[in-house]
Formats: sequence, structure tokens, C-alpha cells
Amino acid sequence: MSFNDDKYLDVCQNIEAGLKVEYERNGSLTDERCAYALERAKAAVKQRFGYGANESSSVSPELQGIVDWCVTVAGERVNETTGPTLKEFLARTDKVTRSVRRHAHDGSRSYYAFVREFLP
Repeated sequence: MSFNDDKYLDVCQNIEAGLKVEYERNGSLTDERCAYALERAKAAVKQRFGYGANESSSVSPELQGIVDWCVTVAGERVNETTGPTLKEFLARTDKVTRSVRRHAHDGSRSYYAFVREFLP
């Protein structure tokens, strides 16, 4: 699926809005740590819906906001009939994670520099 053809691109933007807030709250948050938190957030989201009981969703306190944000967004957005399914939500989380990792090659907080240009 291309970027422009993504039916649930707004889910990516919902996730990114929370990441921007976390970058602003925590000046030591790096892209690598953010990507790690997003991976743990996927496990937490699965657990919110009754799956992934054996997956670890624990993170250090400074990353917990990312996990909590993703769980909140999933709780609001995942709907089998009118919104993205759990699988589709997790795919958008993966998409954001890939973007964070891609930008990390340009510096430790390059994703934040990128995303703050597009989000209020």
C-alpha cells in the first residue's frame, strides 16, 4: 500500500500526534527509544483486545506515555465495522515505527524534527 492510498492514514497521524507530545515532554527521547516503545505498544494494544498475553509490553517510565497513547488511540479507533481492525491498526503502528527508524539514520531526534513540521 502506498502512502497516498492508505485508507487509514489518519490513524498514523493520531499515533504521530502522541509521539510529538512525548518528544516535547522528554528532551532525551531518541528515535531508537521511540521505535522500541512503539514495538512494546503493539504488544500492549494486542493485550487491550485480549491477545498477546505472552508478549512483553513493559517499558521504562519515560517511555510509558508512548505505550499508553497507542493503547488509547487503539481503544478509540479499532472497530471491526466502521474503523480499522486490530490488524489494520497494528499495520499503521508498524508504518510509523518504520518511519521513526528511517529518520533515525539522520540523527538521534530526526523523526521529531520531521513530524513537528506536519503536526500542530
